[in-house]
Amino acid sequence: MKPTFVDTNIFIRFITKDDSKKAAKCWLLFKKAREKKVILTTSEAILAETVYILTSKALYGLSREEVRDKLQPLIGLKGLKLNFRVEILMALDIFVEYKIDFEDALTVARMKSEQIKNIYSYDQDFDKVDWIGRQEP
Repeated sequence: MKPTFVDTNIFIRFITKDDSKKAAKCWLLFKKAREKKVILTTSEAILAETVYILTSKALYGLSREEVRDKLQPLIGLKGLKLNFRVEILMALDIFVEYKIDFEDALTVARMKSEQIKNIYSYDQDFDKVDWIGRQEP
């Protein structure tokens, strides 16, 4: 069975339940994925956008912890095919622990999984992560 791609708005409707009809349909979709009746996939960009929208004070204003706690079960679904599942789960924890942007947390998670300890960047948020050495070119 070939996977079907899941867009940001499916995650948003499911998590926020701001449209009850769409939320119910999303729940059924994720239930089918849990039961492996469908195979879903998505990208790091979609998950980063989901985190951004959920934490936006102008939109939903969820805390970092709430976002992590709501996304972790979805990322763990057996019917959600992700080549980077470990890094996404790690990034959610880094996002909460170090209070850095989720995109930066994804970078830190990838660095950790590839055992890279140094980064060239002007972004001082990487200085919050004690085991990363940030250098400017």
